[in-house]
Amino acid sequence: MANFSPDQLSKEQVKLLEVIRAACKKIAPVWPLERFVAVNPYLGFTHRTFENVAQELAIAGDIQMTLPSSFYKEKLEIGEISLEDIEQVLKQKNKNISASSFLNRLQEDQYEIPSAPTVNKLASVITDKDWSRFMVDRISSWASTYFDNGQASWNTANRDLNVFASWKLESGIDKSPELSGLKHFRKNVKSLPDNPVKVIEYALNVLDIPKEGIDLYLHSVLLTVGGWSAYAARIDWDNELYGGTDGVLIEFLAVLVSYELCLKKSINNAKLEDAWNEALKFYHLINTESELDLHINDKLILQEAFDVAHQRKLIDKFEKHEKLNAKKERALAQAVFCIDVRSEVFRRNLEAANSKIETIGFAGFFAFPIKYKPIGHQDGEAQCPVLLQTGPTIKEELKDKEQHQKTLENRKLKRQIHQMWKYFKSGAVTCFSYVSPMGLSYLPKLITDSFGITRPVPHPDEVGLSKSSIQNKRVSLVAKSENGEDFGIPIKDQIDMAKNALSAMSLSEDFGKFVLITGHGASMVNNPHATGYDCGACGGHSGESNAKVAAAVLNNKEVREGLNEQGIQIPFDTTFLACLHDTTTDEVSIFNEYDVPQSQAGLIKEVKNALNKAGEATRIERAVRFADHNSKDPDNSIFYRSKDWAQLRPEWGLAGCSAFVVAPRTHTTGLDLEGKSFLHSYDWKKDKNFSILELIMTAPMVVTSWINLQYYGSTVDNLHFGSGNKTLHNVTAGVGVFEGYGGDLRVGLPMQSIHDGENFQHEPLRLNVVIEAPILAINNILEKHESVRDLVDNGWIKLLAMNEGKITHSYNGALNWEKIDKAAA
Repeated sequence: MANFSPDQLSKEQVKLLEVIRAACKKIAPVWPLERFVAVNPYLGFTHRTFENVAQELAIAGDIQMTLPSSFYKEKLEIGEISLEDIEQVLKQKNKNISASSFLNRLQEDQYEIPSAPTVNKLASVITDKDWSRFMVDRISSWASTYFDNGQASWNTANRDLNVFASWKLESGIDKSPELSGLKHFRKNVKSLPDNPVKVIEYALNVLDIPKEGIDLYLHSVLLTVGGWSAYAARIDWDNELYGGTDGVLIEFLAVLVSYELCLKKSINNAKLEDAWNEALKFYHLINTESELDLHINDKLILQEAFDVAHQRKLIDKFEKHEKLNAKKERALAQAVFCIDVRSEVFRRNLEAANSKIETIGFAGFFAFPIKYKPIGHQDGEAQCPVLLQTGPTIKEELKDKEQHQKTLENRKLKRQIHQMWKYFKSGAVTCFSYVSPMGLSYLPKLITDSFGITRPVPHPDEVGLSKSSIQNKRVSLVAKSENGEDFGIPIKDQIDMAKNALSAMSLSEDFGKFVLITGHGASMVNNPHATGYDCGACGGHSGESNAKVAAAVLNNKEVREGLNEQGIQIPFDTTFLACLHDTTTDEVSIFNEYDVPQSQAGLIKEVKNALNKAGEATRIERAVRFADHNSKDPDNSIFYRSKDWAQLRPEWGLAGCSAFVVAPRTHTTGLDLEGKSFLHSYDWKKDKNFSILELIMTAPMVVTSWINLQYYGSTVDNLHFGSGNKTLHNVTAGVGVFEGYGGDLRVGLPMQSIHDGENFQHEPLRLNVVIEAPILAINNILEKHESVRDLVDNGWIKLLAMNEGKITHSYNGALNWEKIDKAAA
């Protein structure tokens, strides 16, 4: 990484570095495909209001934060938005105009807001040649080799150098720009300073960017290649999370600004020079914090009315629901699920299938932030939210040492064979001899895969493993050191982790016969974004390993003795079961049934029957949403989706997510929230100092807002915050996708994840967070955590308070609340 030490920079350059960092912080990170977790695309703006950010993004990159006004007009016509909703928003914003007058004056969607000028955009207009596309393609081509994660057979970029140095070296010998008409481009690149901060300073001076416009210009340039900028931001994120420093995105920004400068120098066109001098006036005059553009403002009012209408329906739904009294008899089982919206449907159906089963909602890593190392893997996987550092490293193993060693060697051998076969298939010479003689041998597999008889590729977790090995996989909790690395969890730490987990689940008494720790994962094929359907709380992986670790810890006799000393008494006949909910097929697997004593064989059978019935009911619900309800066998059609390599929508994921309820399960039991609500079990009366509420508001509440806003951004502006058409995706560098053969790295969700071809399956709604706790306790936490308060004060989250199962107050900002008028709701 380049040296950004103040000792190496002048005072002016140090000040400039602060401006550069501020611009870079506006770019939200994007995680690679191997752990494609949801992220708030507006992450760098939450300290500002939703409305002001809409203005800046429109100016900086022509980015939209609402759908066209026609969408909201249609909602008004069909009654999903009322005139009263619009009146309410106009009143809140002190607009002296009636709803009908407002609707009459709405502008057409064709209205364009002037965006910040950049050299590449201006040059494209002046020369009638798409230099913007050329710049993006050349930088993206280099970036896909520099950031390659093992996809390329050979790599052309010098990855031993820092980002800017590597690009400068390659661009100094790349003739493509000059062959395309950019005279002396290589010479111009070679003349640039080597230090990224100094080259940005030099470029800004030559381009004559006014001081007051530097931040906007740099932000606009970053958005020009926003996908790779986001990937560089993710590297910085990880570095800073583990005590390192930023710098990768700063260097990438230096690449972008350098390309702008060299593009202008190489074109050397008098018309471009005049046009650029005229365009610079924009940076003198613009103020992104100024009064909102009328067109943006009108669409924001419509969006707010849409949010108000949805919130009104949510309040009404709870108002009409009769909460259940807590059961007094001992539960047959308590099933702990992730708070994921897909779990809401299964939980509701499981409770309906067997009234003796209770369900609990909790973050899907179950408070065990582990690093998990599967058999035969060199590195472990972070099984926790990306907001957190990983905890202890846990190794996967087979109980039989001889079988474990044999499986390890077998998995390594298959990996080596796979690599050799890959090189053979993709080699410059061998690929020709591969296609003709070997092609026919794939025909039977091609047929069986196409008809769903077989799965095109094995599940990643099962590659190189036999069926018996898969069934006998376990976790090793024994604390030990190997080759300087620590593995396992000491007993004392196991006790602490178990206590924290159970307390946070509000499960410290009244244990059932079984406690199902149910992680979740998805099963699908030919989908680059497959990990985006897995558990975000587990870092974009299946929650299987977290469930196994949690169950193993909580079944440990020494841990139970330690918990007993701290006031948590787990009955001797309570068994914790590690389970996995497949959200694509709605099947639930139990991994440690061997821990169930023979005396409870009948009881576990009853639990499994309930799981099967819940799965059937859930699949029928999902078939209706897929419009598969007319199928002769909707159950089978859901299973088929999981192995259909041509299926664009194997499941809907978290599409529709619009609420997060933090309350006892008794308040939502039997309430159909349509698979659109995150559910976190919480009883404030058991939370003495509100430490659990603080944990929920600073972690799960933030993560659910990330998910909601990722879907929101992908819906309102899929061009900038989504990944376009899934059928055109090509995986690049093993980290992301192009839409087509080139262009920028795409971020966010494909259109097929939010739209069914006719209607949006995810509509743009900001997250309603409903918390049952004293308002004073909620305010105290907001006062303590500025970043969380920003989310609610600036309109990124809609916060509501609940009392005894009814929503009673809405948050108005600045720690003020308003009592909800039930008659109006």
